[in-house]
Amino acid sequence: MSSSFAAPTPDAIPITFVAKETWGAIRAALAAPAAAFAQSAGFDASPGQCQLLPDAQGALAGVLFGLENAEACDRDPMLPGKLATLLPAATYRFANAPHDSSLGALAFLLGLYRFTRYRAAAKAQPALVAPENVDAAKIARIAQAVAFGRDLVNTPANDLGPDALEQEAVGLAERFGAMAAVTRGDDLLAHNLPLIHAVGRAAGQAPRLVDFAWGRSDAPKVTLVGKGVTFDTGGLDIKPASGMEIMKKDMGGAAAALSLSRMIMEAGLDVRLRTLVPIVENSISANAFRPGDVLKSRKGLTVEIGNTDAEGRLILADALALADEESPALLFDFATLTGAARVALGPDLPPFYTDDEALAGEIARHAAAVRDPLWRLPLWRPYDRLVAGKIADLTNSPGSPFAGSITAALFLQRFVANTKAWAHFDIYAWNPAARAHGPEGGEVQAARALFALVGERFGL
Repeated sequence: MSSSFAAPTPDAIPITFVAKETWGAIRAALAAPAAAFAQSAGFDASPGQCQLLPDAQGALAGVLFGLENAEACDRDPMLPGKLATLLPAATYRFANAPHDSSLGALAFLLGLYRFTRYRAAAKAQPALVAPENVDAAKIARIAQAVAFGRDLVNTPANDLGPDALEQEAVGLAERFGAMAAVTRGDDLLAHNLPLIHAVGRAAGQAPRLVDFAWGRSDAPKVTLVGKGVTFDTGGLDIKPASGMEIMKKDMGGAAAALSLSRMIMEAGLDVRLRTLVPIVENSISANAFRPGDVLKSRKGLTVEIGNTDAEGRLILADALALADEESPALLFDFATLTGAARVALGPDLPPFYTDDEALAGEIARHAAAVRDPLWRLPLWRPYDRLVAGKIADLTNSPGSPFAGSITAALFLQRFVANTKAWAHFDIYAWNPAARAHGPEGGEVQAARALFALVGERFGL
């Protein structure tokens, strides 16, 4: 699997993008045998349709690929990613521009991704020469950062428990000269991070918080927080077997935060980046936290445990309170937090929450521009009553079956008091089926959109 472009070569096979409205003119410009071959093969420029064209000797001479018409309101600039799985191994180039050359090229690189840690690499893959007039280095960096995050999500918990995820986070920090600190085990209590400790204390590997900072100290502060639950049994409120099948992905928020951190550091943005990753396994043992327990948070708020399977918001609460103490210019948290978000918007469209109207507009604009879909849901104040505890300040699990993603966001908001520009992203971190720009399995959501946002604000 490669996330880089091929070196330019005069032998690169041309890919011609065709819509139904342009097919007539493009067919007329083809050599007569190629036009006849495409017609006899039934090529009609349907979106996503791929047609190989032979030369006189039977070798591959060109490729036709169907796109939506230019005026289609739902045209997909990531559709060229399908070519990464449709084409035989060779080096290709774009003969004409798809809807967006940068996104088309990025989709191609993202579509090449395969998780091969536990088996031999698949057959040789196609390669793409970077299109003209695109920032090839930037596109390749983004694709590599996404591949890094996908690898983290796809790795099972026996090889990516708390120890290994810490090593990945610290290794990333050290690669870019960031200053990293790790607080583990009972030291979490000494450093006033009691919720992280409570959630992870039953596991064989200790709970911990990875905290690293990069960039000049007086640059604008951008802080990222990612939920790092390396496996979620549900705790004493244990999940059924079907609910645990892909719980290795419950650290998908950490993967998103680390992927975005990598994009920011590789691009050299002039920010003071801080990344906080609370890492636990939500396991079962004699010392596991229990339904009905009341836990005190870093912020001082007490939390009544209604369900031990609502653990992600607990570890995020301590990390957000810590992040909020220095009032960063931007504070983003990422978490595979609720099934309710999937019921509302499905796996491909994560909701986000913020009270900052300007920030909400920026997020929506960049998400649309780079095709990293996000959709704003409200921090609906009347639902605050649902997160009130009966004998404590808050409950981690409202009794109501309604608005689960909103109430989780409202819970987290209680731990962000000083930072106006905060947004919470309730991501899924998984493709249930292959998409044009990625196979089934781990996915990095929201990072590309926020990289564009941070870059625009702070000088990409």
